[in-house]
Amino acid sequence: MTDGPRPHRTGGGPAEGTPDYDWLYGSRQPESADSTRRLPTVPREPAPDETQPMRAADGGASGAVPPRRPTARPTPPPLAPPPSADRRRRPRWRWVLGTVLLAWLVFLIAVPWWAWSRIDKVDAFPAGDRPGDQPGTTYLLVGSDSRAGLSADERKELGTGGAAGQRTDTIMLLHTGSGPNLLMSIPRDSLVDVPGQGRTKINAAFAFGGPKLLVQTIEQNTGIHVDHYVEIGFGGFVNVVDAVGGIEICPKEDMKDPLANLDIEKGCQDADGVTALGYARSRHTSNLGDIDRGTHQREVFSAVGHRAVSPWSVLNPLRYVAIWSATSTLRVSEGTGPISLGRFAWAMTHVSGDGGMTCTVPIANLSVEWDAERSRQLFQRIIDDETDRVGKGLCSPSGLAR
Repeated sequence: MTDGPRPHRTGGGPAEGTPDYDWLYGSRQPESADSTRRLPTVPREPAPDETQPMRAADGGASGAVPPRRPTARPTPPPLAPPPSADRRRRPRWRWVLGTVLLAWLVFLIAVPWWAWSRIDKVDAFPAGDRPGDQPGTTYLLVGSDSRAGLSADERKELGTGGAAGQRTDTIMLLHTGSGPNLLMSIPRDSLVDVPGQGRTKINAAFAFGGPKLLVQTIEQNTGIHVDHYVEIGFGGFVNVVDAVGGIEICPKEDMKDPLANLDIEKGCQDADGVTALGYARSRHTSNLGDIDRGTHQREVFSAVGHRAVSPWSVLNPLRYVAIWSATSTLRVSEGTGPISLGRFAWAMTHVSGDGGMTCTVPIANLSVEWDAERSRQLFQRIIDDETDRVGKGLCSPSGLAR
């Protein structure tokens, strides 16, 4: 008894289920030349960029080639964090600060030029023969007693009276150069030869011929070449002292002079413009008269210079404007520019102590006749710019020999 019909087989190939049975063709076919067959495996070299199997750590017989390590690429820098609010505001503050500094610089330059445009320029130098150029720089400072521009109340307050004409109470030479600065007073009553006027008081030269004749008189009697001329009147003097906030004066005795509207006690004290002017003008409170007045004048002008060049004079805009406004009352020689005037103000701060010396022209007596030998020696030191060789014998407060 059979279980069912047997599958039909063709030929004598193996039956299904036998090892030689080919499920695709139904039976195992004999291999022929064009039949598909498995090719033997041939070892090959890996491509350069192909990952290779690693060789066994113990160097076994597997023969695997270790892989090439990939080329290291540089790590990009980390991204900067977003700017904080403070950093975003910083450029704005820098811009504001830069604008303020620029405006301040313009202010510091514009004010002097504005004031300079208001200063009177005078033809102060005479024609004809003059001493040649000399080393260093010499300024002629003149304090005029002109009342021009003063009201009746101002003349009363300053004690100047109503005198007409033009005279000078202050004549000083300031020399700067390689040695110490030297400020020398020339008493207004000095007896000298005035061109065209004979032998008379030196302030007569200013009254007769103004700045030109005064410069000519000084140059012919001293041999010193005057480089710059600076003149200040009563009103301008008061304004300059008040502009710097007042000065300190140190009278050695009580001073009461109705003609100068002055009444002060001895000792160091603060002085406003009116008091400083009376102190610089008074000559009736001392036996030395005009000699002591020259000493007071050098003290006052030096104190003004010190206050004018202090840092506060630049940092305080109101004071800065006031100082330069006060200089508009000056009269200067043509060719004297703002730089020369600034050097003059700076030099005035270095005429006392270790920075310089002050004195009166050497005189022989209280009649204010110059000592021929000592004055000649002092003038020559100035001409040669050798102020470091000027001793106390030539440069004394009174001008008298010690």
